[in-house]
Amino acid sequence: MNNLIIAPIVLPAVVGPFILMAIRFHSDLQRVFSVASVVLLNLIAFTLLWHSMDGSIQVYELGDWPAPFGIVLVLDRLSAMMVMLTTLLALPVLLYAIGSGWDTRGRHFHALFQFQLMGILGAFLTGDAFNLFVFFEVLLIASYGLMIHGGGSKRLRAGVQYVVYNLLGSSLFLIALGAIYSVTGTLNMADLAVRVAALPVEDTALIRVAAVLLLLVFAIKAAVLPLHFWLPASYANAPMPVAALFAIMTKVGAYAILRMYTLVFGPDVAVTQGLVGDWLLPAALLTLTVGSIGILGAKELGRLVAFSAITSMGTLLIAISLFTPQSAAAALYYAIHSTLTAALLFLVADLVMERRGGKLIPCPAMPQSGLISALYFAGAIAMAGMPPLSGFIGKLLVLSAAWPSSEVWLIFAVVLTTSLITIVGLTRAGSILFWKSHDRSVQPPEDDEEDDIAKPVSPELASAPVPGLAFVSVFALLAGLVALTVLAGPVLKYTEATAGQLFDPTAYIETVLQRP
Repeated sequence: MNNLIIAPIVLPAVVGPFILMAIRFHSDLQRVFSVASVVLLNLIAFTLLWHSMDGSIQVYELGDWPAPFGIVLVLDRLSAMMVMLTTLLALPVLLYAIGSGWDTRGRHFHALFQFQLMGILGAFLTGDAFNLFVFFEVLLIASYGLMIHGGGSKRLRAGVQYVVYNLLGSSLFLIALGAIYSVTGTLNMADLAVRVAALPVEDTALIRVAAVLLLLVFAIKAAVLPLHFWLPASYANAPMPVAALFAIMTKVGAYAILRMYTLVFGPDVAVTQGLVGDWLLPAALLTLTVGSIGILGAKELGRLVAFSAITSMGTLLIAISLFTPQSAAAALYYAIHSTLTAALLFLVADLVMERRGGKLIPCPAMPQSGLISALYFAGAIAMAGMPPLSGFIGKLLVLSAAWPSSEVWLIFAVVLTTSLITIVGLTRAGSILFWKSHDRSVQPPEDDEEDDIAKPVSPELASAPVPGLAFVSVFALLAGLVALTVLAGPVLKYTEATAGQLFDPTAYIETVLQRP
């Protein structure tokens, strides 16, 4: 069983270079190997999830070097859940990219897709803080290549902005790791948990600075205000299937906060007690507020969905910032919901943009608008947190977890008000896209030569039917949301057990360090 833990990293690490070097001129073969790899990753992820359900923690030691001297991969409930979520998201996104032809609009899409999965899955499985940095860098390199896939000046500018912000985060990450190593002499997470807890009071200044720097790094990855500026332009200008995959990337930042600040800098550790929640909650509330206002004021469909992703991260981080087992369980349930919902809306946005352009202005009706509008309607309901889909359950869980907090009325006011604003913003966009399009007086918009992302597509493409595989992929994500709603009880039971494991890391530490 232990050997299977490294498979989610090794498989895309092998398939990616194979596609790049051996079959880069054969698009059909690239598709076959890429899809086969992702399907196999799903089977591996399901096996890992199944083995984690009994609460056991599995460790893989690279080179058979024990921790803390060697590099280890660790499988617990949280990492298994995030690996499963990533692979479940990757399959419909990849099929959509193939069905819509996005994978042929630039070079090396499938190789970069595999490297992206390698970075994401490695970040979830690593038990070492330095290798978390390494996998973050793999993410950065692959995601930059995917962002500029298809070309365009606006896409290139957004990609440069994305890289600059993330390189800043990488620099802070290295500084924080250097400070932690200088104090503790280790970067293994389990070993760090033991050594940080044992630090004398007079040696805590540098470790507190490092903890703050790490939180800033993870806040950049999670797009927390005021460190969210890179996300709207980057996600709105990226190819929409790529942006759909990126829906899991902000969750890497949220995962890192949960992992590091329950295991290493936990709420019971004296040297860092209260360090995170004191400012993460206000930042999360502001992130949610700014995201909902962005939805209301968006003039392009891509930016509207990007701001929707920001609002979902705000809600998720509100739950995380409370740092209780109940709030962590709610956060994990909402993380699954928000990932699938954001990906669904990004793919629906691509269906619309391929037919009539991405600007939120009245245009003539597009082919298959009834079916696409139904998909948009379902995604909007899920994103706004309205019944009957899982968004309503997720927000209800977050509000319930906030009840014991001293800031409960502020949290309730912000969450409910922003939900209303989100409903208004999404409804406004839907009426422009689908209702006003049936006004016979509406004329096609003039082409904007400077806008190479959101401008209307050619009449030939606009009149072509949407490929069936693309629709199947979008409906698969919608089916995931329905399943998450119907199976809310079992999923919540799993997330509650996961939260309990997070807030009692004794078993994790003893298993990794091989202590009786």
